[in-house]
Amino acid sequence: MRLGLFALLLLVTSPAFAEAPPAPLPPGRITVPGPAGGSGEAPVYLSADWSQPLPGITRAVIIQHGLSRDAIGYFNGGLRAKQAAGAAGANTLILAPRILDTTDVRTLDAPAALLRWRHGNWAGGDPAEGPVPASSFSVFDAIIAKLADRHLFPDLNEIVVAGHSAGGQIVQRYAAVQHPNPTLASERIALRFVIANPSSYLYFTPWRPQPTAGCPRYDDWKYGFAKGMPPYVQGSAASLERHFWGLDITYLYGTLDTDPNHSVLDKTCMGEVQGPTRYARGHAWFAHLQQVAGAALHQRMFDVPGVGHSGGKMFNSACGLAALFGTPGCK
Repeated sequence: MRLGLFALLLLVTSPAFAEAPPAPLPPGRITVPGPAGGSGEAPVYLSADWSQPLPGITRAVIIQHGLSRDAIGYFNGGLRAKQAAGAAGANTLILAPRILDTTDVRTLDAPAALLRWRHGNWAGGDPAEGPVPASSFSVFDAIIAKLADRHLFPDLNEIVVAGHSAGGQIVQRYAAVQHPNPTLASERIALRFVIANPSSYLYFTPWRPQPTAGCPRYDDWKYGFAKGMPPYVQGSAASLERHFWGLDITYLYGTLDTDPNHSVLDKTCMGEVQGPTRYARGHAWFAHLQQVAGAALHQRMFDVPGVGHSGGKMFNSACGLAALFGTPGCK
């Protein structure tokens, strides 16, 4: 069965961005190099077979799942968003990586070559438990490197990395510390990020919108740079911050994502000093960026009215479609 038909079947049978038990492993794979040799693999849902050249594809949208690791739901939501975008989404490849944790490996009897992380640690870029200690950030590096291969994608001009909830957390942190890929510049391939409703942010300085007394680890990784950074992180917080300001990032915040007791909201003191809710934390983060970066900031923020903690509704809203595909209508 061709991947295009397989993707269509997934679209029909699964709700967009639904929270669901572990689904069968995606058929696609990306090889991820280890930091000291060797490699592992990450499974990826794909809307077209990227093992052969795909002329005509001008945009690739990578949609990262949340804490439940429901990549199939996020993939299907991406397909729906592509359809809703009409002509703007016509030449787009949709990808959804599946980040496995150690329980998935047992439940799915996953092959030994597949990378796996301890539950939740992947959202901060930690090294995999096996088969090699590759950072979860390296999964994005590997996907982007393959998309930048002009033999496979001769017409690609834009890569979008998007994430919701815990997916938004890893995308924000990856954007902050990503390793440079010179091919993107030489081949004139733009890289954009879309971050929706994350529970917390990686701050570059010790400042927080709420008092930090009584929370000694508030600036440790994955919330700051005081200590505990994974081996993937290179460079000082100050240099990474200056680079971060110039990145093309769109933040999307659901106006109803305001429950301070939401079941999967980060309730640690490290999260709480960033604000009481996801909506409040997002607005505080962006206001801080505007204050410290000023005119150097090349980022934007949009509220999505009437939407709570739903990846499907966020990415299929007018502002979600505009962020992913450049459609009009976001105000």
